[in-house]
Amino acid sequence: MNQPIDRREFLAVAAAATAASSAAPAAEADKPAKKKPSTRLRKAVKYSMVAGKASVIEKFKLLVDVGFEGVDINVRLDHDEVNKASEKTGLVVHGVVGYDHWRKPFSHPDRRVRDAGRESFLGAIRDAKAYGATSALLVPGVANKQVSYQDAYRRSQAEIRKCLPLAEKLGIQILIENVWNNLLLSPLEAARYIDELKSPLVGAYFDVGNVVRFGWPEQWIRTLGDRIKKLDIKEYSRKLQNQKGPYAGFGVKLGDGDCDWPAVMRALDEIKFPVGGGQGWATAEVSGGDAARLRDISQRMDRIFATR
Repeated sequence: MNQPIDRREFLAVAAAATAASSAAPAAEADKPAKKKPSTRLRKAVKYSMVAGKASVIEKFKLLVDVGFEGVDINVRLDHDEVNKASEKTGLVVHGVVGYDHWRKPFSHPDRRVRDAGRESFLGAIRDAKAYGATSALLVPGVANKQVSYQDAYRRSQAEIRKCLPLAEKLGIQILIENVWNNLLLSPLEAARYIDELKSPLVGAYFDVGNVVRFGWPEQWIRTLGDRIKKLDIKEYSRKLQNQKGPYAGFGVKLGDGDCDWPAVMRALDEIKFPVGGGQGWATAEVSGGDAARLRDISQRMDRIFATR
């Protein structure tokens, strides 16, 4: 049976409760504040990922409807049509992808092929300026049985230097992508390659999924650091690679492969991507499709970007 509490006991209990409640906020204040992620990623896709024969404005509207903020143009389009579509839909054209860097690489032994490749890439730089974009993506070269590693390295740098005057005049970044081209196979070498070009407009367009076959994306991110200006987002499965071959590794949806996305996001925060704060473009480079497929890609990107 409960005993009645007298006035003196009541006042003592009340005082203790008041002290405890006032101490709780102080205790919480003493705890270290949870670090707020600095990374704000803006979602984009490559233009060719939108399936079908719709007009540019119809494709731009679809991308906005499924949750994208931007697009990286990787085919030649009419400037006026693109700019009108961007203005009406609000979709940002943030970059252009070099059109011919695989067919006419800067590393080719034939000078005429290199000249043609350079003219094509200069066209991509001009297109980027016309769209109000900030970058032109470049696969710098290819090393193979016919082209030595040293020659691919040297020739491609020479061609990039020839492109720099126009890039500097128009204010367009030349961003080097890490791809399966048998060149720049480590982050240390990729960093050195960029630094040797001695231009603030040359940086890295870091492709997360392309690294997984050879290493770990978060390690590349920490090594490349503020050289990284934009990101390509794709996934990779080592299990599929081992079962069916290297290229089969890309046959997995975002978030279902071996990219350690929490580690990737933490590494991006550590290097304070994008440099100077603000917002950084992260562009999906996977197989595209219709609205349902693109919406799924958008939602998967949201989930992996939310990991920390």
